Amino acid sequence: MVEFYQPLFNLLILFSFYMPGHNFGLAIICLTVLIRLLLYPFQEKSIKSQLALQKIQPKLKEIQVKYKDDKEKQAKALMEFYKKEKFNPLSGFALLLLQFPILIALYRLFLRGLDENNFVYLYNFVQRPETISTTFLGIDLTAPSLALAVLVGIVQFLQTKLIMLKDSKGSKRSRNQNMINYFLPVFIVIILLRIPSAVGLY
Repeated sequence: MVEFYQPLFNLLILFSFYMPGHNFGLAIICLTVLIRLLLYPFQEKSIKSQLALQKIQPKLKEIQVKYKDDKEKQAKALMEFYKKEKFNPLSGFALLLLQFPILIALYRLFLRGLDENNFVYLYNFVQRPETISTTFLGIDLTAPSLALAVLVGIVQFLQTKLIMLKDSKGSKRSRNQNMINYFLPVFIVIILLRIPSAVGLY
């Protein structure tokens, strides 16, 4: 994971050096924008894959029920259906897998923050600021923040709503799917209340 962690840490310190007041929060925002731009093509494909899966879900259930006593025929029917719909059931997982190492490195980066031990990963050509301000909009980014945690939860909820609206003509969603969509923002808030708010800012 160092192969991802080290360049990300150096980018964060580099952004911090050039930010007004060497502000850690502004550096996180710059790094976030850069990473989101780089990962956007993968995220867009992943969302399209999820929406496509939702559209064909009723037909998949029909096939599963029809061949519930014959797994071999069920698998064959599902493969034929995927081929007909030009849908790869592993595409969403593969895209997530590509992003996973970067996301883990980012999580570790913001969780550990500006720990003095991290600076062993600093490249020789990256200049370290003498001081780095870890306060952003009155929030100490090295400690948990209730306000930021709640804000992130609200943003996650709104983002989920927008994704649901993209689902063509309001196709029916299962009760479990809706529960997950409402539970996820609450879960995120609970997690962010236990870790540095720098993770929440990202």
